[in-house]
Amino acid sequence: MMLLGIRDSVRIRPAGSTVLKRSLASLSLLAAFAGLVLAPASCARHAAPAAEPAPAPQAASAPAPPAAVAASAPAPVRTTLPDRLADDEFWKLSGEFSEPNGSFRSDNLLSNEVWLQYVIPDLLNVAKAGRVYMGVGPEQNFTYITALKPAMAVIVDIRRGNLDLHLMYKALFEMSADRADFLSRLFARKRPEGLSASSGIRELFTAFESVAPDEQYGRDTFDAMIDHLKTKHGFPLGDEDVEGIKYVYGYFQQFGPDLTYWMSGGFGRGGGFRNSPTYADLMEGTDATGTLRSYLASPENFAFMKQLESRNMLLPVVGNFAGPKAIRAVGAWLKTHNAFVSAFYLSNVEQYLNMDGIWGDFCANAQQLPIDESSQFIRSYRGGGGPGFGGGSLNQGIFPMSAELARCGTQ
Repeated sequence: MMLLGIRDSVRIRPAGSTVLKRSLASLSLLAAFAGLVLAPASCARHAAPAAEPAPAPQAASAPAPPAAVAASAPAPVRTTLPDRLADDEFWKLSGEFSEPNGSFRSDNLLSNEVWLQYVIPDLLNVAKAGRVYMGVGPEQNFTYITALKPAMAVIVDIRRGNLDLHLMYKALFEMSADRADFLSRLFARKRPEGLSASSGIRELFTAFESVAPDEQYGRDTFDAMIDHLKTKHGFPLGDEDVEGIKYVYGYFQQFGPDLTYWMSGGFGRGGGFRNSPTYADLMEGTDATGTLRSYLASPENFAFMKQLESRNMLLPVVGNFAGPKAIRAVGAWLKTHNAFVSAFYLSNVEQYLNMDGIWGDFCANAQQLPIDESSQFIRSYRGGGGPGFGGGSLNQGIFPMSAELARCGTQ
């Protein structure tokens, strides 16, 4: 759970890792000590500034090829990842890689990590684009994906409900022409007048905040999503998945842009009073420099997600990180295609693995993934406790996978 409030950001770098450390010390004290002025980032809803921060710049064009190497140097192995997965292959791989449905303390319909963008600049300095992104959980993965621009993404989560959530998102991305259409369908609210494909992210959410949910529009949208998945893609959705999609979509329809982590079932059911970021907060969030990086921050970010989903290259998988199959099966398949993992977003799953004494099983599983010195874990951890929330807030850091996995068997 995240603590909403004003905080400063000081980046610290332990050996072999890049970690973001936040402090609640006052700005004036910091300025007197270090001569720096850090812009505070607030999780609470507040009035938008007069000038909206610019979205993150798009990646520059590819650099010129390097000079020819000596004839004796081995040629790099080219990946054979497909440009797209056929519909039947998508469904087959998802099923073959998956383990039986598991459980977690919450539905986890959206992130509670409001500072998740702070790690992105450091991540982009190390991890390579055009590879394979792996992650866990809901929409925060989209923000990391649009930053890294992978060729493929694989989301592994212990709950089948997360797979259903990603099938919902898949249909909505593919059905929507732009971000306003997407939000209209996601929240079951008619598109407000005056929005365009180029509208700013804060303009979009301000417009939708004043629109009430439309029950008939929500029913029509749900029916269209199921038809899209069954008819366009030919996915053999069972009753369990149809009901799973209906369940998660109901919360987006009910709460709209104000949906938080605590509003759905499981641990903390109905706890909307908790100091947790809303969907709007997460999408309007920035990195430490004030740059907007969410997956809805720009038309380009949305377009990247739309084309990735349309090519069936975001694959949801049901699996326990420490389970016997999912991560190992993904690794084996990637190796057959000479594909490397660029980053693996772990959230704070390791906290629970350590509590259950099975972190070593996860470590052994992750060792089967194809990685190199640039591959990074994106880890969420608690630290720098804030007022009103014992245990502190979740912060993010990046850690080289090769060094981290060398610890297998030592814990």
